[in-house]
Amino acid sequence: MRKLYFFAFCCILHFNVQAQDKAPAYPLIAHDTYLSIWSFGDGLNNSVTKHWTGKEQSLLGVAKVDGKFYRFLGAESKNYKTILPAADETSYQASYAFKKPATDWNSLAFDDSDWKKNEAPFGDDNTAKTKWNTDEIYYRRKFSFSKSSSAKKYLKLSHDDNVIVYLNGKTIYEKDGWVHEYIYIPIEDGILNPGENLLAIDCKNTAGGRHLDAGIVEEIPNGSQVLKATQTNVAVEATNTIYDFKCGGVNLTVTFTSPLLLNDIKLTARPISYITYAVKSADGKAHKVDIYFSASSNLAVNTPNQAVSVWKNTNNNLSILKAGTVEQPILKKKNDDLRIDWGYMYVAVPSKFGAKQFIGTQISNLNSFKSGQYPQASKAINVKTQDLSTIIPFGAVGAKAVEKYVMLGYDDLKSIEYFGDQLLPIWRTSPSSTFESQLTQANNDYSTLKAKTKAFDAKLVADATKAGGKEYADMCKLAYRQSIAAHKIVYAPNGDILFLSKENFSGGFINTVDVTYPSAPQYLLYNPELLKGMLNGIFYYSESGKWNKDYPAHDIGTYPIANGQIYGEDMPVEEAGNMIILVGAIAKAEGNAGYAEKHWKEMSRWANYLLKEGFDPANQLCTDDFAGHLARNANLSVKAIVGLGVYAQLAQQLGKTDVALKYRNAALDMAKNWQKLADAGDHYALTFNDKNTWSQKYNLIWDKLLKLNLFPNDVYRKEINYYLTKQNAFGLPLDSRKAYTKSDWIMWTATLSDNQQEFQKFIKPIYKFASETSDKVPLSDWHETISGKKAGFQARSVVGGYFIKMLADHWANK
Repeated sequence: MRKLYFFAFCCILHFNVQAQDKAPAYPLIAHDTYLSIWSFGDGLNNSVTKHWTGKEQSLLGVAKVDGKFYRFLGAESKNYKTILPAADETSYQASYAFKKPATDWNSLAFDDSDWKKNEAPFGDDNTAKTKWNTDEIYYRRKFSFSKSSSAKKYLKLSHDDNVIVYLNGKTIYEKDGWVHEYIYIPIEDGILNPGENLLAIDCKNTAGGRHLDAGIVEEIPNGSQVLKATQTNVAVEATNTIYDFKCGGVNLTVTFTSPLLLNDIKLTARPISYITYAVKSADGKAHKVDIYFSASSNLAVNTPNQAVSVWKNTNNNLSILKAGTVEQPILKKKNDDLRIDWGYMYVAVPSKFGAKQFIGTQISNLNSFKSGQYPQASKAINVKTQDLSTIIPFGAVGAKAVEKYVMLGYDDLKSIEYFGDQLLPIWRTSPSSTFESQLTQANNDYSTLKAKTKAFDAKLVADATKAGGKEYADMCKLAYRQSIAAHKIVYAPNGDILFLSKENFSGGFINTVDVTYPSAPQYLLYNPELLKGMLNGIFYYSESGKWNKDYPAHDIGTYPIANGQIYGEDMPVEEAGNMIILVGAIAKAEGNAGYAEKHWKEMSRWANYLLKEGFDPANQLCTDDFAGHLARNANLSVKAIVGLGVYAQLAQQLGKTDVALKYRNAALDMAKNWQKLADAGDHYALTFNDKNTWSQKYNLIWDKLLKLNLFPNDVYRKEINYYLTKQNAFGLPLDSRKAYTKSDWIMWTATLSDNQQEFQKFIKPIYKFASETSDKVPLSDWHETISGKKAGFQARSVVGGYFIKMLADHWANK
């Protein structure tokens, strides 16, 4: 499942304040891959809120209680004044050399008159003003400085890869690796001198791209007298994240609700969340309370240097703030580490609440809140990083809780490019449809959805606890919004629903089949139409003739551009088996094989491929492609065998008796031969040719769930018994090659057991990882089982695979 990119993700639920270090990240606003905001860290007010990629997308909340101010949401962003501009602010030139210079090259006295001089940034991407394509670059930039304040100074730096930075000959920063944004490194006092100075940088390329840009800034003191509210509790549920705070004499509950109720596709696709504030007295006395909320315009940009426009207006009894880039490059960019920079963000509040709304920088808006003097600007164009701020007066609050809310939404105008067609968000049913009307509907739905989401969250917990125990239920709550928010719902030109995944932090591919496969259980359980939406694009790609191979494509592009496969290598057995198995699972969920019949011709082509090539796979990648190529992969063989068994089962359901008999017999013969070839005594091997290996045979789960009866229960039992001897502190390794694992596959493997206590033996270590890992980023599905550190990936949809045990119980009880 895709390349190693950045971090790995963790959240856990129902922790009190003493246990919050066990919850590295929490979902706040979670709708799709672009509208996805999280709290990374140990408390809601300990850090700036971020997009799942780790870039800052600040939400800030402050309660004014009896004249005192308490910050409960986010952290006040640092603001900087430029001393030496980087290229994102002002064009500048620097001297540079590609060959190693004399040892004193980083000193102010060095003569660089024979060096080249050109415009920054330097690199090999399309943002570079000066091309750099060698292994190393040496950068010199002289500048004058007049000390104007005692404020803290910072190096502002963007680099790819390894870097050493010198200021006036002294090393001020050194790092192996790269960053995809500007970072700010404190400069010790006394290094930056009044008069002439030299910034010198040695940057070395080790792999991939090249990039270098730098400047120097100083921090603007915010003069804030805002106190930190005391967080007393946090609970993460499937659709709600709930925080409790003590703010002076009042108790404050803040609830983030993304109403992702999968049985209602239109609601799930409506990108509007609620932030609810419930305030009541903590001491029996009345207290005067105002709530301040701001959202940064960085929600609507890819990089903070992009100019934005902001507006203020009223519509249908709502006060509305709106922001978006001036440029509006609709569907012009595709990548993994990327945020939306077209369309518009909205912050809306019911007029009946008597709220005041205004725009400006965070510092100016907070100062306005503290002074009570609010700016009247209703529109601004060509500005950078504005905060859209709302103040809701609660008045005198007593023992009875007072509840009010704001809505945060995003209109992406056009969502996906699909084989040349730019697809609209599904709520935009006509050219006259407006996002303001969606906000009005969301406002009208508030009370109903509050009750519905609460009931859904409670039922999910009950069902998951019954299926797998409390720790399993906690993992499912953790996964629910993350999986959905890595997708986008649109309709294809032919009317087919498309539920398109993005491979977050693992390549950015769109609609990847072997990401759909592990994600599927959540959608089979809650709405199989969405699983069809994950398969329809792949079927269209083949059936249209745009993809003309005997097995399915790996993907249909790089998000959000779905014009055809981008991944450089096919996964023939993997994707053919995945597609057939998932169509069989849809038939099981719906009680009929209508979807299979619609696509029978292409499925038959894939089944014939598996019949010829699937049993003893050639050297190729499978979904665990980070582990590398593997020939004679026993688990991949299982997938082919199960795929053929599913194809036979579907043929039987469609009255194709002769086809069913042929493929059923072939699958049975393969299963028997598999047991002989893979047999390694007390377990089955990783590969047919090496009996000193082992691996999780997670693909067997569909033989069990679909009641194919291709493999005897003894196979499951032998594997389960062996796996229990191989567990480490943070889970069962994926196979004998490495100590890392995939938590989604452990869930599938564990579900092979019918014993609840045995199942929980597999779940407890991955719950331990989720609650104890030190990687404070969204939940990773790929982690080390000895250290509990992430191995790669974060915020991916594949955690939908956690619902496999709930799905198994649901089907067993139908």
